[in-house]
Amino acid sequence: MSEQSENPEQKSEPKLVSTSRIEGIFRNGSLTVVGIILGFSLNFISDWASRPQVWDKKDLLAVIPLLLGVILQVKSFSDLLSIRSLELAYYNRAKNIFLAGLFFAAVGVATAIITDLATIPAPK
Repeated sequence: MSEQSENPEQKSEPKLVSTSRIEGIFRNGSLTVVGIILGFSLNFISDWASRPQVWDKKDLLAVIPLLLGVILQVKSFSDLLSIRSLELAYYNRAKNIFLAGLFFAAVGVATAIITDLATIPAPK
């Protein structure tokens, strides 16, 4: 029988996984866009909340998707601030969260406009 001795030098080293990365300048542009649109969304909620009309149950149809959209936009903004967002997979995840947030915010704004238009009395 031959003896096999294990030589630590013969052990294979773990392979490094190559991660695709994006340029920091590209991420910064995306961060700017997300920040501006988040600002518009927050401003819309602030203006709408401070209007003098009494809130009705139908307003919840607009508020719920709008708030969900803002929450997703904030999450995306937070993710893009992370240094990990330079990794392509992490960046794409943050981008997709933002796009979902943008969609829900747009649905909320459109619903608010439609419900406001539906409550305008017809001219006599």
